[in-house]
Amino acid sequence: MSGDAADTKGRASSGSSSTDTAGDISLSYQRLKAYEGRPAAVAGVGKDPVNEPMIRHWCEAMGDTNPAYAGPDAIAPPTMLQAWTMGGLSGHEARSGAYDELLTLLDGAGYTSVVATDCEQEYLRPLRPGDEITFDAVIESVSERKTTKLGTGHFVTTRMDVRAGADGELAGTHRFRILKYAPAPRSAGHTGQQVHEAREPKPRRPRPVINRDNAGFWDGVARHRLLVQRCRACGTLRFPWLPGCNACGGQEWDPVEASGEGTVFSYVVMHHPPFPAFDPPYAVGLIELAEGVRIVSNVVGVAPDKVRIGMPVRLEFLRVDDELELPVFRATEDAAGPVAGGRV
Repeated sequence: MSGDAADTKGRASSGSSSTDTAGDISLSYQRLKAYEGRPAAVAGVGKDPVNEPMIRHWCEAMGDTNPAYAGPDAIAPPTMLQAWTMGGLSGHEARSGAYDELLTLLDGAGYTSVVATDCEQEYLRPLRPGDEITFDAVIESVSERKTTKLGTGHFVTTRMDVRAGADGELAGTHRFRILKYAPAPRSAGHTGQQVHEAREPKPRRPRPVINRDNAGFWDGVARHRLLVQRCRACGTLRFPWLPGCNACGGQEWDPVEASGEGTVFSYVVMHHPPFPAFDPPYAVGLIELAEGVRIVSNVVGVAPDKVRIGMPVRLEFLRVDDELELPVFRATEDAAGPVAGGRV
């Protein structure tokens, strides 16, 4: 399957002497092209074997009622090919240094934004519950500099070979393409549109859904306290608030105030689609608190494109309007230098 998300308008002139000048440093295309053929992942192992629960969840989410995906002779939907290789939040040890080096090189040249543009899959044999998955990936190609509607940058394509069973039979291939780019400057017309929109009353932010299970958390926010739950039976901390303990099933718990110190575990910078109550771009982070639990919130006090995994942050409370106050996390001075008021 394939589908382009960024239409190219042009390309840089070819030749060994071509360089990028749109970023912070000049970047030779030959330097980028040298990464072609280098491994992106080596001897990867799927976190789980092919299994019926994941197949069922996938089919329910996709609304796929094909009878081939259920019953004693079930096979996995072919389009799940990549799902069996994904590392989740903990990642994969198989990821190679070459791929990270390439992305760091592009970041350093000013191509700090990224968008997934398309993927292509080829299916060679069905996957069945119980199949153990292994995979390898290679950096297949790095394009010359191209200009798109999003901005100027380079397309990076990786090819993953997915294997199944003890004999490592090739089950399929997955090509995945991203665009690493420097965003195009906003046009004067777009700026004028923004000014016009700014005169309109700004919609309110969505209100949180408060129920008997999480009311204690929002009571804490009103008192500028970030509360997590601690199970009385086993002592496990948990967040978000739940009626029972994930570790032991215990129903009794006590509220515990978090210190407010944490680090960015993962994040995304929101550009599109725009939401009327928010001003893009803005950073949404998965914050790992010092106590070990994680919370989703905005990262403020630093430009969105400067947010990084591992960045230390500190809790503060943002007054959104007369009725709504939210916990957010501000990058500390150690992380971003002296920080000015951030935009949420």
